[in-house]
Amino acid sequence: MMSARTTPSPVPRLAAFLAAYDRLLARWPVPVEALTVRTAHGTTRINACGPADGRPLVLLHGGGATSTMWFANAGAWAEAGHRVLAVDLIGDPGRSIHDGAPLGDLPGLLGWLDAVLDRLGIAEADFCGHSYGAWIALRYALHAPARVGRLALLDPTQCFVGFRPGYLLRAAPLFLPGRTPHRARSYLDWEATGGPRTDPDWRELYALGYADFPASPVVTGPRPTPARLHALTAPTPVPVLALYADHSRTHRAHRAAEATRRALPHATVATVPGATHHNLPMAAAPEVNRHVLTFLTPQHP
Repeated sequence: MMSARTTPSPVPRLAAFLAAYDRLLARWPVPVEALTVRTAHGTTRINACGPADGRPLVLLHGGGATSTMWFANAGAWAEAGHRVLAVDLIGDPGRSIHDGAPLGDLPGLLGWLDAVLDRLGIAEADFCGHSYGAWIALRYALHAPARVGRLALLDPTQCFVGFRPGYLLRAAPLFLPGRTPHRARSYLDWEATGGPRTDPDWRELYALGYADFPASPVVTGPRPTPARLHALTAPTPVPVLALYADHSRTHRAHRAAEATRRALPHATVATVPGATHHNLPMAAAPEVNRHVLTFLTPQHP
């Protein structure tokens, strides 16, 4: 999932986006606690649910998706006893406010996440990321393996294979001037071809965030090298789950799954039939929730 990074703007047109954000958050089936923590980069919003003494599960959304995208997943994971912490990425559309130092580069992004965990008093957590959020989660596990217990990656991008050329051509207009909600809706509808319909509330939230937040640089980078990924296998392997959307247009799911198995032989890898890239956590929620909960249980190897 691709998105332009953002900086805060007080203009009234953002009211529609914030109202859409709150409507989607209201669909979470469990009580949600809005947490905010201050770092050098600004104020980070975390939507938390589940028992306060549960094992922390940090959720990292895809670009432009906001933490509300977990509406079909967070309840199941919270009710299973996890302390779910869904983070709004700093600088991305959402309720985090990027009014401090620029992130700059990958170390800056990972340092921001270090600071968020520090402010929350979390020494170690399990992580689950989708798309760009999966790339951040993987990079964070390589950066701070002692802080990552288990790592779940949902249709990860730029982790084990690159983007399909056709996808890059279709997504490129998203980064051109003159952004409109229609352009974002058209992109989402194209990507969902062959799969279930995109949730209309989330589709509208994504489109409004894309159009109404001013662009700023995206913090990204190349795929980790095989040698770098080896750090997750020794001396003590970090358990990894990788779920791929069968109809994802960002990459060829079966090739991505094979590349994951080659890079991380200890990983649990599966492909979800019928799912598309953006729809995976929502439309395929029953299967995604089952896979993730099974993976997070202590008995899992």
